[in-house]
Amino acid sequence: MTDDEPVAAWAGLLRTPIAAHQGGLGVRAAAALATPGGAVFVLAIGLLVATIVANPNFGDPGVVIRFLGRTAPIAIAAMGQYYVIVSGEFDLSMGAVVTAQVVMAGELIGQDEGRIVPVTCLMLLVGVGIGLVNGLATTLLRVPSFIVTLGTMLALTGLVRYLTGGAATGNPVDSFRDIGRGGFEDVPVVDVIPYPLVIFLVLAVAASWLMRRPFGKSLVAAGDNPDAAHLSGTPLWWLKTRAFILSSLSATVAGIILVGYAGVHPSVGNGYEFTAITAVVLGGVLLGGGRGWVLSAAAGAFALELLFTLLTVLDVESTWRDTVQGLIIIVAVAAAGRAWQVGRRPRRTGRGAVSPTSSTQSHPPTPGLKTGDK
Repeated sequence: MTDDEPVAAWAGLLRTPIAAHQGGLGVRAAAALATPGGAVFVLAIGLLVATIVANPNFGDPGVVIRFLGRTAPIAIAAMGQYYVIVSGEFDLSMGAVVTAQVVMAGELIGQDEGRIVPVTCLMLLVGVGIGLVNGLATTLLRVPSFIVTLGTMLALTGLVRYLTGGAATGNPVDSFRDIGRGGFEDVPVVDVIPYPLVIFLVLAVAASWLMRRPFGKSLVAAGDNPDAAHLSGTPLWWLKTRAFILSSLSATVAGIILVGYAGVHPSVGNGYEFTAITAVVLGGVLLGGGRGWVLSAAAGAFALELLFTLLTVLDVESTWRDTVQGLIIIVAVAAAGRAWQVGRRPRRTGRGAVSPTSSTQSHPPTPGLKTGDK
């Protein structure tokens, strides 16, 4: 195979229509729901119905809208984690970034409203810096992202514990905390629309738009076949570095929101990286990269929280939460991998021949253990 052949094959793969884009609206909707990314929306609706049946009070529009507002930070983090995972990498530092940003807000803002804007900008810059370090260490230093982000997580966790002594510190002014616990009031039917839900919706629209742009398409292609993407002229080091930056920025936004109703404590953000990863895989995103939808990752977060809510309503001990989350990761990864593998089988074009796109098929890579350094 010449160097030009992977490029042509990769470009042809991007132009090849899939079932979800063929036929009428009904056929396309059914095809989309049949994929792992579409099935999570059905699962979320099913869990919502089951929760309402178990606890009719949950069916109140006001209760549902507040639930969506509380889940918004997790959904935002899941979308951030999606960018990294779909490119074939991992970000284990997300929870530590959330914690660090929460503590920063508590220490620097205090009761001075004049500090809200500059400190928020500083938090965003810190998020960019952490993502930049993770991305460059993974791509240019060729250290697996699993190790890089694990090291970042440990470094940030140790720093936070050193600065706080493991206790709650600081108390940001209420106008800053209202970002996470306030909302638009006196809204018909639902009474209030939480600010976190509005922030999530804005970011979801932006994420959906971004994944339809060349950046998003190149990111998915890099996770599917990094060698072909590299030969096509895509700068993988900068592409994946931007994915890590988006992940850290998402964690920063989640941290800003969490200050509102979770307070300022070093424990805020603990385990957030695993919750986000669980939501992403529940949303049908392939851990090896190259397959999955960003909105499905967000839907996975809502489905996950609905499941935990249902377990609470059914009086299941909260200690089972981690067990359930672990089982979800195993089952979801296996199911998504199998479903995407079946969807990628070569199509017959007549008399035993296969379509040209079959030449681009590759074995799913091991996430977080490649560096995208080419």
